[in-house]
Amino acid sequence: MSVLGLVVQREYITRVRKKSFIILTLLMPLLMVALAFVPFWLSTLNEGSVKRVAVIDHTGIYAPLLESNEQYTFEVVGEQEEQEVEQQLGGELFAILQITADLNKEPRSASLTSEKQAPQDLQSLITRTLNEKVTSQRLDELSSSSNVDGETIAQVRTIVEDKGPISLRTLRMGGDGSLSESSTEMATIVGMVFTILIYMFILLYGNMVMQAVLEEKKSRVVEVMVSSVQPVNLLIGKIVGIGLVGVTQLVVWAILGGLFFSGASLFLASPEQVTALSVDVGNSYAEEVMNAVMGVNWLEIGVYFLIFFIGGYVLYAAIFAMFASAVDSEEDTTQFMMPVTLIIMFAFFAGFYSVSNPDGPLAFWGSLFPFTAPIVMMVRIPFGIPLWEKLLSIVLLYGTFILTAILAAKIYRVGILMYGKKPTFKEMMKWARYK
Repeated sequence: MSVLGLVVQREYITRVRKKSFIILTLLMPLLMVALAFVPFWLSTLNEGSVKRVAVIDHTGIYAPLLESNEQYTFEVVGEQEEQEVEQQLGGELFAILQITADLNKEPRSASLTSEKQAPQDLQSLITRTLNEKVTSQRLDELSSSSNVDGETIAQVRTIVEDKGPISLRTLRMGGDGSLSESSTEMATIVGMVFTILIYMFILLYGNMVMQAVLEEKKSRVVEVMVSSVQPVNLLIGKIVGIGLVGVTQLVVWAILGGLFFSGASLFLASPEQVTALSVDVGNSYAEEVMNAVMGVNWLEIGVYFLIFFIGGYVLYAAIFAMFASAVDSEEDTTQFMMPVTLIIMFAFFAGFYSVSNPDGPLAFWGSLFPFTAPIVMMVRIPFGIPLWEKLLSIVLLYGTFILTAILAAKIYRVGILMYGKKPTFKEMMKWARYK
């Protein structure tokens, strides 16, 4: 085996055999799900007390419609009690809802006063109830001001209530003109999940490369290693070996994810479960969920994720290793790593905001700029973008990481044997010109 192969094997085996790697690889998917859903579940829990909301309705139309629930109790009070309830605000009373005029004629005549910021669920409950009543008022006005009789209006109201809200189907047309079911919500979820994954992996394994270089330099082990291994081969072997650890982790997760979805599809496809779901959540719910999942081109997303992960990882790992080789301690890397960290954070936020407009200027240029492309492009791919944009992004990314890796290797071969001095960017560029 070549010297480079031995370095790669050493970096890979020493990390894959660690118990921490095995445990995190198996438990990380569960941990990520827990981090995503446990806070959401906790946010829905009530602290146990029922909040009192006083309702002062000058019209007498809307107050009877507000129904109390497990979280809020609506208490109708008269106009003469306004000053009394205001004194209770912040103590026994949580909020005061005041309606001063007919909302059908003056929509901004309702106000909600509270000592703290009113929760969104309370605002939504009140707004939905008032909107339903105003809609009913407008239908009644239509009945009285036109030739439409009351019976017809009542039928319209019944139909609207029974049918429920409109559900918009989304379809995607393939290159051959065929149509397939798609889901904007699923594309958004997939895009954000893979964006977070690639952001996390670039930071995690890029920092792992930096730590490995610093440890070898501080322990002076590298002085012995460069006597038999060229510094360039040592750098390449370190980046490749640690990168293979990340790829191994991704492959394990992909296998576990495939097994999970296969089991879930078999579970949902069983006649007993379909019947149970039909009773609980409607006949088409399970079918809609499975259509949304199956409508995603998982093979395409997986391939592009691997391509952009490798490109982004090598790009940033080379930069991390370059800066680590030039300093003596982790504290000294701050001056160099701050600009790199800001670029990675900008890429993450650019990807986050590109979800709502995956074809906008931010998403387009962010997916082409090599230092942000790995993160931003993974948001856009589930929505479907032209092939030329993907290929151009890959060419720019891989061309940049090759140039960056060459520059990093030249600086690494000099910096790895330098001690006792904090170099500047200008001095590091001089190292790159050494022969």
